[in-house]
Amino acid sequence: MSTDASSLTAQDLEFLRRPLHGFLTVAAGPLPPQPRPVWFEATAEGTIQLFTAPDSLKVRRLRRDPRASIVVAAPVGEPERWLSVAGRTTVESDGAHDLCGRLAARYWDLGDPARADALSEILTADWVRLVIHPETVSRYAF
Repeated sequence: MSTDASSLTAQDLEFLRRPLHGFLTVAAGPLPPQPRPVWFEATAEGTIQLFTAPDSLKVRRLRRDPRASIVVAAPVGEPERWLSVAGRTTVESDGAHDLCGRLAARYWDLGDPARADALSEILTADWVRLVIHPETVSRYAF
């Protein structure tokens, strides 16, 4: 395992650009923390972003304490590999719908009418964008 205090490497970004689920944990939650699976995107700037409802529990917790982490692991059948990113998180009111569309195209086959309809319905809702600014990056590959 290695830890880089603040940044994602080119290899990290390549791994994070795959359609893998991340497991998000926010501070100020129950003890022990209870991660939730999420869609996410690693940006060229080295942040991690996802979308959620503006009135969600995670947003309320992040407004009180902006610390969060996300863990992403390779699927079964591949060599063991995981990446953990922890840092301060901002709640952004812009860009969530665009992010939602990009993530849906990454995780779903939008040629499937049911998935395309689901995305259309999702896009009618209000969303915010959560951005994790890495402060600690840990990684492991076997």
